[in-house]
Amino acid sequence: MNSTSFIETEDLTKGYSSGQIEVVALKDVNLSVREGKFLGVTGPSGSGKSTLMNLLGGLDTPTSGRIKVQGKFISELNKEELALYRRYQVGMIFQSFNIISSYSALENVAFPLLFAGVGKKERKQRASQMLTKVGLCPRKDHRPPELSAGEQQRVAIARALINQPKILLADEPTGNLDSTTSRQIVQMLSDLNKNQGLTVIMISHEESLVRRFAHEIIHLCDGKIVEQEKIR
Repeated sequence: MNSTSFIETEDLTKGYSSGQIEVVALKDVNLSVREGKFLGVTGPSGSGKSTLMNLLGGLDTPTSGRIKVQGKFISELNKEELALYRRYQVGMIFQSFNIISSYSALENVAFPLLFAGVGKKERKQRASQMLTKVGLCPRKDHRPPELSAGEQQRVAIARALINQPKILLADEPTGNLDSTTSRQIVQMLSDLNKNQGLTVIMISHEESLVRRFAHEIIHLCDGKIVEQEKIR
């Protein structure tokens, strides 16, 4: 594997059993991402995009092949080590936001800090600072039903960043947003990439939108990388 790569996969394969049928979601995927890059991932439904994201995020384990992140083979970590990896090294945001409807924006953002053993006062302070960064501090006491879809996604981004991860994985983050809000959200991810050196990997069906911001795009089809292009 390439020692200069920040994230690297080697012959990454993931299969599922559906009754007596074996479904291969990813097949021999070899990917290399340098630190501080913005990678776009596109492809039709069922091409393996979300499977790849779940594997990189430590939410699932490969059937075969390896994943190396920052010099460590995360594909070989046990459950406890994977939990620490998800907590401190990688942040994830999703199309459905996945924020807690009964919590305020501030409480949602502060929530991961509870598992990191951070005290209540510091949790509140850090969450407030993160909401300020995403332009939502005035709305920090509002609950998700009182927020627009774009504001809810900003809360999700702030929560994903609260433990200062090195990697942000975004799985269709604009799927529930209008075109204007979609551009604003991807612009925010691009700014985090440029200004904080955050490595961003984003899945999207909106290839034209990804193309405006990503450094590189990979195209998946039937679980394989069929094209890889550098944009800038």
